[in-house]
Amino acid sequence: MQTAFTAEKIFTGTEWITGSALLVSEGNIQSIVSLSSIKKDVVIKTYSNSFIAPAFIDVQLYGAYGKLLSVHSTTQTISLINDYCRKGGAALCVPTVATNTKEVFFKCIDAVKEYWSGGGKGVWGLHLEGPWLNSEKRGAHKKQWIDAPTIEEVSELLQRGKGVIKMITLAPEVCSNEVLKLIQSNGIIISAGHSNATFEQATNAFDFSVSAVTHLYNAMSPLQHRAPGLVGAAFLHNKVKASIIVDGHHVSFEAIKVAKRVMKDRLFVITDAVTQTSEGPYQHHFSGDYYTCNGTLSGSAATMFSSFCNLVKNVDIEVAEALRMCSLYPAQVLGCHHKYGNLTPGNVADFVVINNSLTNCEVLTG
Repeated sequence: MQTAFTAEKIFTGTEWITGSALLVSEGNIQSIVSLSSIKKDVVIKTYSNSFIAPAFIDVQLYGAYGKLLSVHSTTQTISLINDYCRKGGAALCVPTVATNTKEVFFKCIDAVKEYWSGGGKGVWGLHLEGPWLNSEKRGAHKKQWIDAPTIEEVSELLQRGKGVIKMITLAPEVCSNEVLKLIQSNGIIISAGHSNATFEQATNAFDFSVSAVTHLYNAMSPLQHRAPGLVGAAFLHNKVKASIIVDGHHVSFEAIKVAKRVMKDRLFVITDAVTQTSEGPYQHHFSGDYYTCNGTLSGSAATMFSSFCNLVKNVDIEVAEALRMCSLYPAQVLGCHHKYGNLTPGNVADFVVINNSLTNCEVLTG
């Protein structure tokens, strides 16, 4: 059965269309058609004072509703993370695990496999943030598990996580080219983060194998007038993309404006969301609208929708571009833009309905 979804306007990911409907069947987008061409047997769902756009994608968050995946490595926790994302406008997410023991990483990998085998949806794979970081820029990450990787260590993790691990955040200056090449050869996105790389080290890594930067500005060598650092390298590179946390605490809105003006379509949004917990090595405590761990800023309380609203209202980014920063650009980073992040015929029918006043967001699937 076909269903036609219509609102005041539809944003496809590239353009606004009015007087039309999104035609969906069996979970996929069939086409975008004029209202007058809809056949009589098609169910029509109309949303007034609203617009339809591609659903958001969150590439980095650690838990939800009091459960961190690293502590509660179960399909239930993954379901909670997926629910948190959907309520915040994201239909696809990449649960993330901070620096930990290999046993914890293995449990999280197995949990994702079990979630998928049980028919679980909305999870693209796993993002490992660490343990191959620079301890000088570790932030809230535990120093005792941070190390420079050996080929044997990397091989063991990649073999266990084959098909599950989609992204690894690491400090390129502590990893050999052999390690970086091995990770890349397994189809895993390498993102530079928690790094004290020099401008030259970062640029060489971008040219060699690193295609992204994790939470721009936070926990990395800063842009200075005689030492441009990782931030400067990300600004000047013509291909590398960078995630940024848009909660107003991790990065000032003015600094986001600067990054956006320089990086343009290479800047995308993550929530970096954690949850209140008193279990495990990472005990996050709510501090109004962000979290700390042992007094260090450790995560946000944002959703993708709240981040989108901040982009529009506080960073002065036009609605269409803010939507792309939360949907199309993350999909491009993950390499799944052929199915997600834009409303193209044949793509998965994951989309959001947002009211014109930007106070409500609902995720819909065909």
